[in-house]
Amino acid sequence: MPHHAPLIAAIVAGIVLATILGAIANRLRLSPLVGYLFAGVLVGPFTPGFVADQELIPQLAEIGVILLMFGVGLHFSLGDLLSVKHIAIPGALVQIVVATAMGAGLAMLLGWSLAAGLVFGLALSVASTVVLLRALEERKLTETPRGKIAVGWLIVEDLAMVLVLVLLPVFAEAQRGSGATPMQLIGTIALTLGQVALFVALMLIVGRRVIPKLLERAARSGSHELFTLTVLSIALGVAFGSAALFGVSFALGAFFAGMVLNESELSHDAARETLPLRDAFAVLFFVSVGMLFDPSILLREPLQVLATLGIIVVGKSIAALLIVRAFGHAMPTAATIAASLAQIGEFSFILVTMGTDLDLLPASARDLVLAGAISSILINPLLFVALDRFESRSRGRRTMEPVALGMSGHNILVGFGRVGAQIGENLRGGNHPLVVIETQDDPADAARKQGLPLVFGNAATQDLLRAAGIKRAARLLVAIPNALEAARVIELARADNPGIQVIARAHSDAEEKHLRKSGADRIIMGEREIARCMAELVLSPTP
Repeated sequence: MPHHAPLIAAIVAGIVLATILGAIANRLRLSPLVGYLFAGVLVGPFTPGFVADQELIPQLAEIGVILLMFGVGLHFSLGDLLSVKHIAIPGALVQIVVATAMGAGLAMLLGWSLAAGLVFGLALSVASTVVLLRALEERKLTETPRGKIAVGWLIVEDLAMVLVLVLLPVFAEAQRGSGATPMQLIGTIALTLGQVALFVALMLIVGRRVIPKLLERAARSGSHELFTLTVLSIALGVAFGSAALFGVSFALGAFFAGMVLNESELSHDAARETLPLRDAFAVLFFVSVGMLFDPSILLREPLQVLATLGIIVVGKSIAALLIVRAFGHAMPTAATIAASLAQIGEFSFILVTMGTDLDLLPASARDLVLAGAISSILINPLLFVALDRFESRSRGRRTMEPVALGMSGHNILVGFGRVGAQIGENLRGGNHPLVVIETQDDPADAARKQGLPLVFGNAATQDLLRAAGIKRAARLLVAIPNALEAARVIELARADNPGIQVIARAHSDAEEKHLRKSGADRIIMGEREIARCMAELVLSPTP
């Protein structure tokens, strides 16, 4: 490997290994995240062979966190944040206290000091931004009420950790007996809160006026490259500036940049432009986590690792579940929040590293936190799979079977967004019985209001298609824009009903080819239909 190209070597090794191992994990019906993590272990310092640069990879991974949080902000308005403040603020704070207490208790059993226990517990209390958002996005939950609660909860956790990171050096000095006075401590807290408040106010007052205008001006230039660069400049520039000037984390700064840009009509275009980079750099985040992991700790301290993992996966989950239920939310919402938070990530690594550098934590604490993080990230997708199956069976008992009961020769419409809603409007009330499959709450409510039979959930699962009566249906209309997911739906439908007519939408020739290979009979491309209609208007006589 060329010694003069560590950046290229790190990116190539990380991406290539992540691709190979992610594909293997997917083939084994595991989350690709498992493959990404093991790719990091292979290029890390604790396994033989090539070792990627341990400074470059984490910095590249931070870009992924920035772009990911920027994308979330693009779909998360200030109103969304305020709408969940009644549960997100108290819920996150109570859960942090409970998890910290459990971590401190374990630390005391290990013979550590109370100060070490508090830092260790805090490191176990905060969930990973990337893991949580990836899980929500895979299940189309980001824009649902429970997804918004989870994201709001995460934002509160991030704000709390920003305060903790600023106060930790002061706390370390106080532990050594040469620290600040109580008034100095209060002053530090006030300064930190003031910096965060100033940043938020600046973004909401100035940013809401300036940032959308910058994007609109770039769009008016007509240059695709300039528009993309402007989006990236806003995301990365605000994130870096917020950290440098206000002490706010990169992730939090990027989130607020996206949130103020949400008010622009071009927010969807901005989200689409950042998606490829967001995915690539998010993969590097998981690779960077894997690089930090020393597998030998599983053999050296198995009981301590299990205890740490128990706090993260079981203790935090139960606490979150009880808190959400106490606020009167339904079990599916509580279970989703509990599963979302049953892992730790980037803030935990930063906190435990700082705690070790300040001599607040023993060196073994970092290994335990990393082992807990890796293990919880591996387990987290399994929790969501279990949750999906539970909800699928629960819906099946309550609503799914009656939806398709006695129906045959009907149409199944997958997706009730902008395109699907138009299809439903045209077919409703005629001799074309229709069953809708939808994953989002708002479109699902719109379908219900139109009186259409509805199966709620991801159509790329056999159970939901069967609940919609796929074996007896005449046509499958796939109106979702994601070609990869649409192809999976078509393949599952063909497996149960080889003779069904499948009509799908595509945005490019490559997508059309992929969908036809998966079993689609007819493909509708928006650009072609627009061209055909415009040509007809020219060729047909004017009325």
